Amino acid sequence: MTAATRPPTGAGDPRGARGPAGAAHTGAVDASGVGAPAGSVGRSGDGDGPVDGAAETRRSARSGAAGLVGAATSGLFGFLLAVVITRGYGTAGSGAFFAAIGVVTVATAVCTLGAETGLMWALPRRRGGTGGDAARMLPVALLPPLLTAVVVAVAGVLAADALAPRLLDDSGDGGAALLTVSFAAVPVVVATTLLLAALRCVRPIRAYVGVQFFLLPVARPVLVGAAVLAGGGLLAGMAGWLVPAALALLACLTLVAGPLGVGRGAALRPARADWSAFWRFALPRAASAAIDAGNMWVGVLLTSVLAGPADAGVFGAVGRYILAGQLAMQGLRVAVSPQLSRLLGRGERGAAAAVHRQLTTWGLVLSWPVYLLLAVFGLAFLQLFGPEFTAGATAMTVLALAMLVNTGVGNVQSLLLMGGRSGLHLAATLAGLLVTVSLGLWLIPAHGATGAALAWAAGIATENLTAAGCARVVVGQPLVDAAMLRAGAATVAGVGIAATVGVLAGGRGTGGLAVAVGVLAAGCVGLLTLPVVRARVRVTMVQIRGRREAAPAAAGPAPEESKGR
Repeated sequence: MTAATRPPTGAGDPRGARGPAGAAHTGAVDASGVGAPAGSVGRSGDGDGPVDGAAETRRSARSGAAGLVGAATSGLFGFLLAVVITRGYGTAGSGAFFAAIGVVTVATAVCTLGAETGLMWALPRRRGGTGGDAARMLPVALLPPLLTAVVVAVAGVLAADALAPRLLDDSGDGGAALLTVSFAAVPVVVATTLLLAALRCVRPIRAYVGVQFFLLPVARPVLVGAAVLAGGGLLAGMAGWLVPAALALLACLTLVAGPLGVGRGAALRPARADWSAFWRFALPRAASAAIDAGNMWVGVLLTSVLAGPADAGVFGAVGRYILAGQLAMQGLRVAVSPQLSRLLGRGERGAAAAVHRQLTTWGLVLSWPVYLLLAVFGLAFLQLFGPEFTAGATAMTVLALAMLVNTGVGNVQSLLLMGGRSGLHLAATLAGLLVTVSLGLWLIPAHGATGAALAWAAGIATENLTAAGCARVVVGQPLVDAAMLRAGAATVAGVGIAATVGVLAGGRGTGGLAVAVGVLAAGCVGLLTLPVVRARVRVTMVQIRGRREAAPAAAGPAPEESKGR
């Protein structure tokens, strides 16, 4: 690990003061992490006490619950958006639509230069308010990505006519106009992405959830659906997909300014050390961020080029289901990333590992049933998009099984990033990308969407297993415990029984899926009648509500905790 990718000494505090664990001590937040009303950005003078491990797990439980609620909403409306696009535009049209979304997604990930993760890492280690030093990180984090986004947007608009036949299989004006709008929107989407990261750090999590998991996913199917009903083409639909990003940008500007003291006297002029500390961390993340955000879209674009837009539309529809299943892990990740940054910055690796294990168990229990059902009943799910999309059933099974690995190891990438090891994260993502692209070039021409799925599945497994190994070495604490193993085994057994009954009763179509879901629901209700299960549910609910009974072994009075963080 080189010095360029380690968190710089005293990165959160120009004075370079260090805490008792040898980690950079910034005075950003108190030991409970809830001393500042503005999310995770703290006040001067906090942070000198020891970390209360029970308090940390309670905080992660509450934040994780809020993230899960938001992720569930986002997943529901994300699925609705996919239905609107596929039903409204067919296989070829939806393939072009998904390819345009892929252009925006990949371009945004490249242009952010890793600054969104840099903000999640840096702001929890700094002080907010008019007298703090957090506000001066905004110019550091925003200016280079926005300048890059403007350059990419201009270049993309100028090259749209040449790119459209290759990316969208359309040599007419429609494809060029679609790419022009997509590239022109990149600076707005980049600014929104960065300010959402700042919002997560300076406000309670409910503010972030409201914008990222409610405003954006709810508005998009509504506006795209309105365009379809009005008879609008792909250009009108893409505009409906982009407008919510502008609305989210305005919301973030309003919500971020107050806690950081912007407009109320907070210093915005960064020191030279701020630039070097921030970008030594963020730049290695820039490449891995582009890979992370673009993994599915690389497959869509490769499939569009190598196999045609119809196969790309099928693969895009499959990918929508796969990404929707990952939203539980995403909700948990964004909920606790600032907390992990603070704990790892203070050298509290045991507490960070405990938070990781708890939330990985949650994510596993919530995500594995989804992916197991997608693997068995992919045909039924794809029928909802239309009969022409059922050709992707095999691709769905392949990717769903690969995602069991992704969710099973948990958010190990967050442990690497929030611990300042962006170089190791980059190595893992590059390994995954190399496998995905290499296999994609080989498999897609002959096997279309199924070949793209096999390539992406191999890349998913490579990246996650590599990251898990690196995180275990970096944290130096067990990332898997007996509770996780029991939860995984019970989930596979329960869903396996339900799926078997469903297939025997109704096949792998919608009838079998309905039977399987019914059996699974009945099994869950039956489990709730068991005293041991009810006791565990009560403990979890106590953690989420923040009652002090959740940590009877904690020494001394527990700090006052605010809900919803």
